[in-house]
Amino acid sequence: MDILDIGALTGKVFSSGWVTASGTVDVVEPATGKTLATTGLASAADIDAAVRTAVEAQISWADTEPAERAAVLRRAAGILEAHQREVAEWLIREGGAVAPKAAFEIRSAADELWAAAALPTQPHGHLLPSGPEFESVGRRVPLGVVGVISPWNFPLVLALRAVAPALALGNAVVLKPDVQTPVSGGFAVARIFEEAGLPEGVLHVLPGDAEPGEALTAHPDVPMIAFTGSTAVGRRVGEVAGRLLKRCSLELGGNNALIVLDDADLDAASSAGAWGAFLHQGQICMAASRHVVLEAVADEYLERLAGRARALVADDPWTTEAALGPLINATQLSRVDSIVRETVAAGADLRAGGDYRDLFYEPTVLAGVTTEMPAFTQEIFGPVAPVVVVRDEDEAVRVANQTEYGLVAAVQTGSPERGRRLARRLRTGIVHVNGQTVDDNAFVPFGGTGASGNGSRHGALHSWDEFTRWQWLTVRPAAAPYPF
Repeated sequence: MDILDIGALTGKVFSSGWVTASGTVDVVEPATGKTLATTGLASAADIDAAVRTAVEAQISWADTEPAERAAVLRRAAGILEAHQREVAEWLIREGGAVAPKAAFEIRSAADELWAAAALPTQPHGHLLPSGPEFESVGRRVPLGVVGVISPWNFPLVLALRAVAPALALGNAVVLKPDVQTPVSGGFAVARIFEEAGLPEGVLHVLPGDAEPGEALTAHPDVPMIAFTGSTAVGRRVGEVAGRLLKRCSLELGGNNALIVLDDADLDAASSAGAWGAFLHQGQICMAASRHVVLEAVADEYLERLAGRARALVADDPWTTEAALGPLINATQLSRVDSIVRETVAAGADLRAGGDYRDLFYEPTVLAGVTTEMPAFTQEIFGPVAPVVVVRDEDEAVRVANQTEYGLVAAVQTGSPERGRRLARRLRTGIVHVNGQTVDDNAFVPFGGTGASGNGSRHGALHSWDEFTRWQWLTVRPAAAPYPF
């Protein structure tokens, strides 16, 4: 049985069932330009109606037995796993993912659901010191309605990593997926939880653009926004949320350094560099955006990296076994190409790629990049590997830290201890020694600093901090008299 009968959902959104939205939007396959579906497009009015319903539904959902909330999450995980081929098709065709990336994303999304299913039955408070005549407790309680705004690049997992724990801990959720991936990033989530038996009104899925996103962020009955996306939009979300004194989780962009030291295994390092730079066409906040290489090994690293880039084929991921798919849209392609051309005009050397067909941009390697060039200073979000050559380890650290972003870094070295020492000097939320930059799972403290985020963390151990609040409760057996 298919769970994504999109034809039956034409023009609809999920809000207390499948209802007709204020508008519609075509879902376009970036590899071919073909229209795959026409879904509902939410307005600010749709958001307001959803929030009002969610406020009411959340009360009974929070009172649901923890074991039953856990069971809903477990059923959702099983449904996703049972329908992974169907979901993968939408990740590939709607978002331009290659098949292995889609499979990885589904496994990661299932992990988020399984991890969330463990939350409701964990201890949720402390017995505090008190006198013998009364009880004093600190307990975690749900926030209420959580607004989730998710992006198009990993649409399923980046929605579920907030939706799943928020629901598990007794909140209602209003999810606004990106209009470019409303099926894999929104309707798939809605159908999975609908089939899992989540009560009506607890989850709402309303694809939309800036208008519903702003309405959700500014809504007075939404005490928290979990946003994943660009730093520019994240600043706007934080500004609106800050004025309303509401909680805000911001997971934003990155301009991440892959440092290659002079004792690194260059075959392994160039493999890690190619994977980190070119996976999903570089459209990942964790992508290896700046390759900082010690001069003693720079020539060999560049040769190996360029060779790997030239061997990778970009084509339609649904009909071929290409290593790369298309960029998400023409605007993004134009931006990537502009950064590459401006960097070459500034003196960089094009070692591989630098050209495109339709939305398929060739894996690109740039040598001779300096810290003033656009490929160094900007988050490219495309399959481009700028290589910066440095004299020594101290300069490598300085160059790696020369950015407003602070999401992730990686260090390739023959000495794990040398990598550990260097990691302590990097101003990022994540460091991988002898790994690459693109790495995440449901059980780690994921998040960045600076322009990459506001200090919030995703991951099972941190979900209680993100999606509940402390309440101090005291209980006396009878009312006590006071001096007044």
